[in-house]
Amino acid sequence: MMKILYAASEARPFIASGGLADVAGSLPGALCEAGADCRVILPLYSGIPGELKAQMEFLTCFTVNLAWRRLYCGVFSAKVGNVTYYFVDNEYYFKRDGIYGFYDDAERFAFFSKAVLDVIGAVGFKPDVINCNDWQTALVPVYYHLYYQQYEGYDNIKTVFTIHNIQYQGKYGKEILENVLGISDQNASVLEYDDCVNFMKGAIQTASRVTTVSPSYAQEILDPWFAYGMDRILKQEQWKLSGILNGIDTTLYNPAKDPAIFEEFDAKHLAKKEENKKKLLESLGLPYHPEKPLIGMVTRLTGHKGVDLVRYIFDAMMEYRDIQMVILGSGEREYEDFFREMQARYPQNVCSIIGFFADRAKQIYAGCDMFLMPSQSEPCGLAQMVALRYGTIPIVRETGGLKDSIQDYGEGDGNGFTFQTYNAHDMKGAVDRAKGLYYGDKKGWAALVKHAMACDFSWKSSAQKYLEVYQSVL
Repeated sequence: MMKILYAASEARPFIASGGLADVAGSLPGALCEAGADCRVILPLYSGIPGELKAQMEFLTCFTVNLAWRRLYCGVFSAKVGNVTYYFVDNEYYFKRDGIYGFYDDAERFAFFSKAVLDVIGAVGFKPDVINCNDWQTALVPVYYHLYYQQYEGYDNIKTVFTIHNIQYQGKYGKEILENVLGISDQNASVLEYDDCVNFMKGAIQTASRVTTVSPSYAQEILDPWFAYGMDRILKQEQWKLSGILNGIDTTLYNPAKDPAIFEEFDAKHLAKKEENKKKLLESLGLPYHPEKPLIGMVTRLTGHKGVDLVRYIFDAMMEYRDIQMVILGSGEREYEDFFREMQARYPQNVCSIIGFFADRAKQIYAGCDMFLMPSQSEPCGLAQMVALRYGTIPIVRETGGLKDSIQDYGEGDGNGFTFQTYNAHDMKGAVDRAKGLYYGDKKGWAALVKHAMACDFSWKSSAQKYLEVYQSVL
């Protein structure tokens, strides 16, 4: 049985701030179902809910050496489903409000990376593969390569590094190398990149393999436009790189058994989906017009999510008042203010909810006819897969995981509507094509909805591809 240690800085159901938590909360279980022994290791944050902490069992404690420091490290464990979780305890680093954004994040996650390797010896679980995720665990392959591989009990462990978003790399000044990270000048070249210390660069150079969260994104990040400066090292190590499309948790996102939505439904009972639309509009204070398509957006209100395209063309989209829109999200002030203004300008057609509310997000997935996702870049994206699961047709730009998961309706064989160039008029063209089918061919629209709901984005096939990557390095 293949043994995998999955190192991440967040994972559902314990702690979450973004998509990494969804992946770390779902993929390990799918790997176990496929026959592997996959265990997850996380920091023990104070933000983990008390009822989940109550299920944890204390295993051991020891000292982690980090540069000149000798640091306490406790290890707790818990089991969720078929997955064992280990938690690294150090209150100085992790008993804080929040996960990231502290002045000493480099030191905090250097400690965690060292602890990941020390836990292996302390709990007696020697993995065949350690799968690390994003910059917070990028030092695991670096420390293993420099210091641990020659230790007794650490031989022949392979490391896989997964890039979820290349924009966040763990970049710091060179002064932290020896004093904070405990890496000597003679090994400085492993982490130095563009005249600074770059955690992600170190992982790309030292890991056995590098993966990212969709095949298209794996190609895009070789291009300077998408790579945020990492294209040179990625081209140098391109032989290691592959992309595997993320899946979604099909139990969490299941319209047939979802208490958060107004009416549970499946592909055989689409009249109940229409009930969700009606009740969603009523709850938002918008009039219900069954003949008008309702377009939803659940997004961070930032430039790279394509919100500027929507802003540029919004009045033209509303010209004939033949659509309604609901937007849920928060982010940059200028976009929040814009959507508030659009709600005031089009009170019968637009509702803007500034903030994030998980149950309301699901109600939008279930109640809308279309889901707009015009991202400038999107490593994988989960929202378009969730929308399909709820029979809501995605309208997306062809980038990253959006390109890999959504095929244009075209001659009737796709599962959504796509556009290529990052252009507001091209986006409106895709919306207009979706509207054309909705208004002009009710049978065709119903068939598209059923096809969307039949798409399989469970973790099963993705887990198999991860196992193939692990097998290739062993």
